[in-house]
Amino acid sequence: MSAAPPGPSAPVTSIAEAIGRMELIDATAPASDGLACFNRMYLAVTQEVDRDLGQRFFADPVFMTRLDVAFANLYFDAADAAGTPSAVPLAWRPLFERRGETGIEPIQFALAGMNAHINHDLPMAVVATCADLATAPAAGSHLADFQKVDRLLDAAEQSVRQSFESAPELAVDRHLQAVDDLVCSWTINTARDLAWSNSLLLWELRDDPFARGLFLDNLAAAVAISSRLLLVAV
Repeated sequence: MSAAPPGPSAPVTSIAEAIGRMELIDATAPASDGLACFNRMYLAVTQEVDRDLGQRFFADPVFMTRLDVAFANLYFDAADAAGTPSAVPLAWRPLFERRGETGIEPIQFALAGMNAHINHDLPMAVVATCADLATAPAAGSHLADFQKVDRLLDAAEQSVRQSFESAPELAVDRHLQAVDDLVCSWTINTARDLAWSNSLLLWELRDDPFARGLFLDNLAAAVAISSRLLLVAV
C-alpha cells in the first residue's frame, strides 16, 4: 500500500481548508495511486460546490457549508489512518488495500472512493450536521439543496466515464471493455438517493446507541463488499 500523504491531522473548519488539504494529497501522492484517483474527482466537485455557495445556488448555504466540511473530514480521517491498516474505517479498506495495485483502472479507484464516501460517510455527515445546527434532515430546504449537488456529481461522474470510454484502446482491448461493463453497474445519483434514505433512518436511531451501532456496522460491511467488486482486476 502507498504511504499516506503528509497533512494536518486536525479537522478542517472551512471548505477552503478542505480544498487545500485535497490539493496537498494531489500534490504528494503518485498520479497512479488509487486514493489520488478518487481525490482528484472529489477535489473538482468540492471546488464547484465552493463556487456555487458564493453564488447563492443553495437555499441554505450555512447548512450546506457545514455539511460539506463534516463530509470532507470523514474522508480525511480515513486518509490519516492509512499508515495503520486496522484503523482505516471498514468501508474504506478495499480502496486503501488495493490503491497501489496494477491492473485496476483509475475509474475503478475513483468510483470505489465515491462508493465509500457517499454510501457510508454521507449519512453520518448529514446527521452530525443536523445535530450541530439543531435541525433535522427533513426540515426546510435540506433535501432540495442536497439534490442540487447531485447535478454537480453527475457531471463529474460523466466526465470521468467519458474520458475512460472515449479511450481508443477500449474498442479493441478486452480488459478495458470488461472494466466498462463493471463500472456501469454503479452510479453516483443512485448512491446519493440511498445515502439520503439512510440519513433519515440514522437520524431516527440517533438516541439508540445499540441500534445505531448495529446499523452503521452493517452499512460499512455492505459498502466494503461493493467496493471490492468495483476494484476487481478484470
